[in-house]
Amino acid sequence: MNNAIVLAAGLGRKVWPYGEFRQKCTIPVANKPIVRRIVENLLEVGISRILVVVGHHAQQVRGAIADIPNVEFVTQNPLGGTADAVLTALENINDEDFLVIYGDIVTSSDNFRIIVEEYCCQNAEAAALIHPLNDEDALNWLCAKTSDGCLTSIEGHPRGGSHRLCGVYAFKSTAKPYLLRNPGIVTQVPVGGMPPPESEIAQSIQLMINDSIDVVAVEVTDFFVDVDKPWHVLEANRRLVDHLSKQIDKNKIAEGARISDAADINGKVVLGKNTVIGPRVVINGTFIAGSNNNITNGAILHGNLYIGNQCRISDYCDIDSSTIGNRCIVGHGAEMSGVMFDKVYLYHYCEMSGVFGNATDIGAATVCGTLRFDDGDTRMKIEGRYEVPTYGANATYMGDYCRTGVNAMIMPGRRIGSYSVVGPGVILYDDVPSKTMILAKQELITKPWGPERYGW
Repeated sequence: MNNAIVLAAGLGRKVWPYGEFRQKCTIPVANKPIVRRIVENLLEVGISRILVVVGHHAQQVRGAIADIPNVEFVTQNPLGGTADAVLTALENINDEDFLVIYGDIVTSSDNFRIIVEEYCCQNAEAAALIHPLNDEDALNWLCAKTSDGCLTSIEGHPRGGSHRLCGVYAFKSTAKPYLLRNPGIVTQVPVGGMPPPESEIAQSIQLMINDSIDVVAVEVTDFFVDVDKPWHVLEANRRLVDHLSKQIDKNKIAEGARISDAADINGKVVLGKNTVIGPRVVINGTFIAGSNNNITNGAILHGNLYIGNQCRISDYCDIDSSTIGNRCIVGHGAEMSGVMFDKVYLYHYCEMSGVFGNATDIGAATVCGTLRFDDGDTRMKIEGRYEVPTYGANATYMGDYCRTGVNAMIMPGRRIGSYSVVGPGVILYDDVPSKTMILAKQELITKPWGPERYGW
């Protein structure tokens, strides 16, 4: 298997507030664009030629991976679905086997390796990676039925099921006619399922099954996250950082990095060049940091943490199990749990939990609520349909280039669009659209107010 097709052209509307002004495949997970991590994983398993199908925000995808050898770009125009995207790329591939990978998945190279091995070992016409649904609702996924190690049928968003398709497939060149015959809509749906009119690879898989072609079902062996909704960004970061932390068996201290004798370290530490851990810092867990970071003055860090480059983490802040991007600042008693993209600033006793986009500035004493009075999970409205996330339901999801004023209070499960401002003193009960400023309304004004109010 030498060829892979990575699909990175879609609109990514469901992942709002992160897919509107950026290509979903370039969302950073552990400080690296998803599509770049996919390409690197493919190279690890021996794929020598990678065709990346671009469309929506194409230049962002090129910017993320154009420096990697063996990567070529193919433009899908108009966007006609995943089967159409593969056909666009196949114009550049001769009669050879090929992998197809959706560009918004986060996993380890082991899952790519196992599908290639199973596909080759069984000399199959096709293979599909599948994942147990576990606590996930089948209504949210393209699902698969299996028997004796092969797919027996696919169904789009059914009312029940045990496994979902992962968006990772292996094909012989003989699969091309089934991509061409794709009807442009998923017909394998429950009554009233209402599929959108677009060509989905899963329907081509069903055509192969209908013609009695064996499609090998390969179950994942490692973590796997399909970044489809905003909470999947949080989940993908947590699972990947935990996976990377398990690979650390000893401390690794790069040139120029140092740890103060007055720091309290209880776990493994990986430090890039010139990163400093100063006095009174407490680390409980695996700590992975890039270059030129200053971690000092009583910072409290616990759980598995992954930190980029040129960050300042200081002044008795408290960070739990998080990913922090490049050039970020967390200080002055700030608390954080979740994901910070690049250049996010948290100051002065704010309490943040969730995902916070690029160049976002959090005002002093801003608080993200995470516990509802009913102890339940927040429903989120995705493309007009309410869902209860199985992970991170009560976290805050803030887009790129946002700001909050002092003492803003964000209720559990709120989403804030990019380029938006939550003003000082606002108690935010509803989502905020992109490019919007919301301010507290002064409904009660008492005048006069002065000495006479105190009996003078």
